[in-house]
Amino acid sequence: MTDVGGSSWPQLPPPVPPRRGPGRALGAVTAVAVVASTLALMGAVPHEVAGHAMAASGSPALSDRQAARPVRKTSGNPLLAKDVSLAAPESCDLPELSRDGEQLKKFYTVLADCLKQSWQPALEKAGEPNLPVKISVTLPKTSACGNAPSRDQAVAYYCGGDETIYAPTDWMLSDAGLNRARHLATIAHEYGHHVQRESGILDAASAEMSSPEPASDKDKAVVRRIELQANCFGALFLAAAAGHGSISRATANAAVADYGRADDSGDHGTRENQLAWAKAGYSGAGPAACDTWSAPSDQVS
Repeated sequence: MTDVGGSSWPQLPPPVPPRRGPGRALGAVTAVAVVASTLALMGAVPHEVAGHAMAASGSPALSDRQAARPVRKTSGNPLLAKDVSLAAPESCDLPELSRDGEQLKKFYTVLADCLKQSWQPALEKAGEPNLPVKISVTLPKTSACGNAPSRDQAVAYYCGGDETIYAPTDWMLSDAGLNRARHLATIAHEYGHHVQRESGILDAASAEMSSPEPASDKDKAVVRRIELQANCFGALFLAAAAGHGSISRATANAAVADYGRADDSGDHGTRENQLAWAKAGYSGAGPAACDTWSAPSDQVS
């Protein structure tokens, strides 16, 4: 048992089997494609909340962002300063989970508002945008980020081109059923990609990529830092929201533990590191705890 932030954590469960196409290893190639200023992070496995992230490099006009602007830096991003922190959401009364698509969308939409409330002071302190994210529980053939991934590639994904979290009903229910903690972990992770997009971190990361596909070890290392930071950002929210509204401390603990369900992955990191960064966020004082960009390579392997 490992104690983090006053909470006891069970040993990691057995690895989850991969859901991959022929010839692909578990979690193995998250495709990062920079096409016409779009960064696409593709690839997830069952119970791996990393999902699929796509973020456009371009930003809305300054007037649309109320004088806030993203800062295209990774480790030096103002969001990661030590005096930046999240807040407990003012209200987070989540509706019941349901297998009905519209009810599931309502659950995610209310959760996304809780996430926005919690991240508001952090992004304001950093002088960065905090636009609302949109939610879709249907899968488009194409979006602002191009063709959608296949069911074997993702459970949910984020597109920065239209600032939307796509969480197809069938995919999410197949992966999480009505397990509230797992739904929380998944959406909080995808919202973490939205925060990376808003802050400029995702754009800066795309600039570090040397090719449209993360075939090189260097590019895969960039992807891992992106995905592990999204785990940490997701857990930061869970810590801020725990005990407020519908998110109990026990549910938040279970959601953080869910970040360690996946097997080792070349583009999402080892199981231990996936959980370690979630724990760092859950016990951290703010986004500074999630600076995967300054971490030694063995912590983002």
